[in-house]
Order: sequence, then structure tokens, then C-alpha cells
Amino acid sequence: MANTHNGPQGDLPIEILQALSQNSPILSSEAFPSYKSTEVKGALDRLGSRSMVTYDTIEREEPLLEPEAVGIAANGSHEARVFEALHKAMDGLTVSELEAAVGDKNVVKVGQGKAFKSKWIAKGKEGRLVASTDSIQDTTREQLEIIQKTSTHPDPKVITDLKKRKLIKMQKLISFKIQKGPKFALEIAKEETDLTADMIASGAWKSASFKPYNFNALGADQNAGALHPLNKVRQEFRQIFFEMGFEEMPTNKFVETGFWNFDALFVPQQHPARDLQDTFYISDPKIGDKPHAEDENDKADYDSYLKNVQEVHQNGKYGSIGYRYPWGEEEALRLVLRTHTTSVSTAMLHKLASQKGPDGRPPPARYFSIDRVFRNETLDMTHLAEFHQVEGVIADYGLSLGGLMEFMEIFFKKMGLEGLRFKPAYNPYTEPSMEIFSYHKGLNKLVEIGNSGMFRPEMLEALGLPKDMRVFGWGLSLERPTMIKYKVNNIRELLGHKVDLSFIERNPAVRLEKT
Repeated sequence: MANTHNGPQGDLPIEILQALSQNSPILSSEAFPSYKSTEVKGALDRLGSRSMVTYDTIEREEPLLEPEAVGIAANGSHEARVFEALHKAMDGLTVSELEAAVGDKNVVKVGQGKAFKSKWIAKGKEGRLVASTDSIQDTTREQLEIIQKTSTHPDPKVITDLKKRKLIKMQKLISFKIQKGPKFALEIAKEETDLTADMIASGAWKSASFKPYNFNALGADQNAGALHPLNKVRQEFRQIFFEMGFEEMPTNKFVETGFWNFDALFVPQQHPARDLQDTFYISDPKIGDKPHAEDENDKADYDSYLKNVQEVHQNGKYGSIGYRYPWGEEEALRLVLRTHTTSVSTAMLHKLASQKGPDGRPPPARYFSIDRVFRNETLDMTHLAEFHQVEGVIADYGLSLGGLMEFMEIFFKKMGLEGLRFKPAYNPYTEPSMEIFSYHKGLNKLVEIGNSGMFRPEMLEALGLPKDMRVFGWGLSLERPTMIKYKVNNIRELLGHKVDLSFIERNPAVRLEKT
């Protein structure tokens, strides 16, 4: 039964039922050739959900002529056209004359070789080409005409050869074998989708036909929010710190004075890190307030602290000879975007110095922070102008370098990093200082994962901490472990305007390998 597809798409289910009433089963490719397979399947699924029809899907491939093959089917193969042109010329033709006679250089170029191979043409006198037989059979054209008319060919070898010559391509076709279902009828009964109060009141629900629930439907996309990979890894780090008894520091001050960012950390005012090339300075206002306490009673303590820092830098104090340069208060009060969160750690340690434990001394403390810092970096695959620093400090009595190394091994083991290596390093505010390395299996080499050290007496005693209190400090970036966990090679694909939002939405929560 042919279909001219004159009716609207909504008529197709009725047409299928009418066709089945006359003959069952039927093939969709024969009964409804003008409909797309997706349209037929939609109608069949609608009828199938009511058990009115059943169907089987039939997939097959059929050859389709390429544009060049369409020309061959109409005008003959390249080799046949070359032969015909030479057959008409009694004395043969030169190549240029042959091209003019055929009218297509490409046809002559391809056809010559195949015609020579089939021994249809030969070289005559003076290099002229001549026909070497009276008649030929253009098999290629005949094969393509059969495919063009029937979309099939009985010989698979022919199909393979034509595919190699790029004259045909295979296209996948889907059709359906349709049969009557257990509830077959010529009319589609209306199915209710909702049970209403009116139906219950009138009793109409008793005879109504309800549409069954489709429990396989995926439902509408909820467009729910998603945590950024950095936030997922950050939460993992926070859990590790909390498990080890740390207190989280407030890090909501992105702008600091040079005093907290540099001077309090025993970084000299001539240090290269304080240059414009490495630090973002605030242009308005340029100068911030002196270090001060919220409580007026602590004002003297802060004034004394400021003088201590000045003395350490300028003349030396607490056993240190200092840097011996004229320390400038205005330089210390210049406002900067913080270059590290150690400025927050310094302020917390200063508050710790004013606390008294049961023995009258500052109690041991453990602090950590994970937040943004800013550096005037050249942007590339591994550097941004802002990134996240993971920092921890431990203040206690009787601490030693060996204790720091042991703690680092315990801390990083919780992240799945073992076999640490330590390398001596220099930091203005820690001595001794160590860079921390771990073996990276993917890169097959040791990679730096953090920096650490013991804060210098020049820094701690100026804060008001007792001489026998020691402080460990260490830090690492949040981006590096995140890039490793999510296999991101370019940091600009992790943070910034180039981030793919689908990457944010589809990635699962990270779990650091814990042993």
C-alpha cells in the first residue's frame, strides 16, 4: 500500500491501523515510503504503548551513488568516453586533441589508464592514441545504473570495488516489520493523563482509560547547580585539616598592608618580591592604617609590636643582626593584594601571643586556611594572576625539624602521596626551610608539591611569643592537585573565562586516595 504523505503527521497512526486491517504483517518501507523512519517509530511507539501493534526493527545498508557516479550513470564511464572519442577518430588523437574531444581533462586522465588496462586503446604512429577494438561493454555504467534504479546489487565484490573507487557510499536504513497487537482496533481510544475531582464525583473514572506511567522516561533537565572542581578538592583538604585538629582562619581580607604581607614576616623592604613585577599594589587609596587592635586596651601592645618589627629590620633584635637599612613606615603601610595567606597566619599568631593557658603561657594552636592570593605573574598553562593557597601552621613547644618532616609525611599520606623527598630552600621568614617533593607516577619524575619551614625567631618573638615556642608552616597551591585529579593540562581551562561549564557540571566529587 503506497502512501503519498498528504495528511498531517497526526494521521500516521490511523494509516498504520488501516494498513494492518488489510494485511498483517506489513513493512514500513513498502507501506509508508515517504515517511522518515523517526516519524514511523514515533507513531509505532504511540500505538505500542496501547498494545495495539507490535513491531520489529530492521536495519540494513544500501549503496548510494556519489556525484561522480551519477555522471557516469548518465554519460558513461571515463574509460568508455575515452574509447568512444578515439573510435570516432580514424587516425587517432593526441592527448590534447583527446581532451578537447572529451571536454574534460580529469575524465581523460583517469580514463586513459583504465582503457589501456582493458586493452581498449593503444599507442599508434607518432605517439597518437587509437582505439584497439571495435566495441566494448561499459560494465561500470551498467553496475551503477542497477544500483541507481534498485539500490541493490547482487554481487558483494562489485560493491566493494565501487566503494574503493569512491563511486558509492553505504547508507544505513531503518525500517519496521509491523503486526497487529493484542488490543488492535481501527480507532485510538482517548487515554486520560490525570485523575480529576470531576471524574471521581461523576464516576467517569470507572470506565476511563488511563495512560500508563512511563518509568523509563528521563524527565526534564533540572539545570541544577554544580560545585566547581576547586571547591570539591578544597572540601577534601578542609576535612583532612579538621581530622587533625586544626582551626580554620578567617581569610576574607584580600587587601593587606605591606606590613602584614611582608614586614611582619621579616621580608626586607628591598626584597624583589615587593617589586611591581611581582605584586599588585592598590592605587587608591595607596596607604592603609597602622596595625591596630579593636580593643583600646590592646593599643599599647600593637604600638610595641610595630616598634619591634622596625627594630628587627633596621638594627637587629632577638639575637639577629637584622638587615641594617633605614626601615620606612610609609612603605610598610602601602596597600597590596595579598601575595600569600601567611599574612593571615601572622595576625593569628599575634593574637595567640596575648592568650594565656593554664601555665600562664600561650597555648599550643593549629591553624589552616584555603583562599585566594594574587601575584603579578605572566599568564601561561601553569600560572594565573590569582590562585588558591592551602596553608597550615602549628604552634607548640619543643618542636623540631624532624617533627616537621614527620608531620608532612602524615599530612600528605592522607592525600595519597607517599615517599616524600625534602630539599633545603630559602624563605625570608622560615629557617630552616624545605621544598617538598613527591614521585608523580604519570610524569615518571619527582614534582614539587609544597614549601615548608620553621618560622624565624625574629618573626615570632617580635609577635610576643615566648622564646621556647616553635611554629611549623607549610603551603601548597590548590590548583595543582585539582589539575592532577581531573586530568587538566591547562590551568586556564580550570579557572577563568575559558572554563567549559559542561566540564563543571558533569565531573563527580573528587576523593583523595586515603590509605
